[in-house]
Amino acid sequence: MSKSHTSSPKHIAIIMDGNGRWAKKQNLPRIEGHRRGVKNVELVVELASEIDLEYLTLYAFSSENWKRPAEEVNALMALLKHFLKDKRKLLHKHEIRLRAIGRTSELPRDVLKHLTKVEEETSHYKRTLALALNYGSRLEVVDAVKSYVSQVQIGSEIPDDLTWEGFARHLYTCDMPDPDMVIRTSGETRLSNFLLLQAAYAEIHYSPVNWPDFGREAFETALTDFHSRERRFGLTGEQLKNGTH
Repeated sequence: MSKSHTSSPKHIAIIMDGNGRWAKKQNLPRIEGHRRGVKNVELVVELASEIDLEYLTLYAFSSENWKRPAEEVNALMALLKHFLKDKRKLLHKHEIRLRAIGRTSELPRDVLKHLTKVEEETSHYKRTLALALNYGSRLEVVDAVKSYVSQVQIGSEIPDDLTWEGFARHLYTCDMPDPDMVIRTSGETRLSNFLLLQAAYAEIHYSPVNWPDFGREAFETALTDFHSRERRFGLTGEQLKNGTH
């Protein structure tokens, strides 16, 4: 647990929003905004590596995104497949493991094939890039409950002994720490069903910059904002100051 605002973030999660708005401002099709957004992922991964960030989670495709026009969904899946094929060198360069969270089994077969391959190739690295794919926090809770109940049925879990830590072992993020900061780009101010349980004590930073333009300056602004916060985790500022917790 971070004890003060001077600690550096261990895990940053980003809601990459504003690709469509960026494209509209440029008088380009929405898919061009998504292409630029994918390209920007590489820059942000580089920036995260510069500060030796241990975990970076990107909200890439929500469980609600299937409701978008089929043409856009197909284009997004094609971009994801291209990213998995094209950015493997980037992951190896920075010794980053790829980790997918969400109902990934429902992704197109060819996308899942490439995803699984890259996850396996990079599994030995310590730093993590997590992609939230076909992800929704409410679905995650449902899946976690199903997982927990199955363990109760075979006697591996005892309901009266359940703690948050025990339940968290059934979440998609079971092998990752909670995010210290959640960033949302494009000026929208909601979490959109993203890491709702894990972000209980995260610092939230809303950036007015659309994701394709979220570069070094915007990233550093978010970090400066994080370092200006006092993270109390239910304690008082006086307790933190005196070290009495």
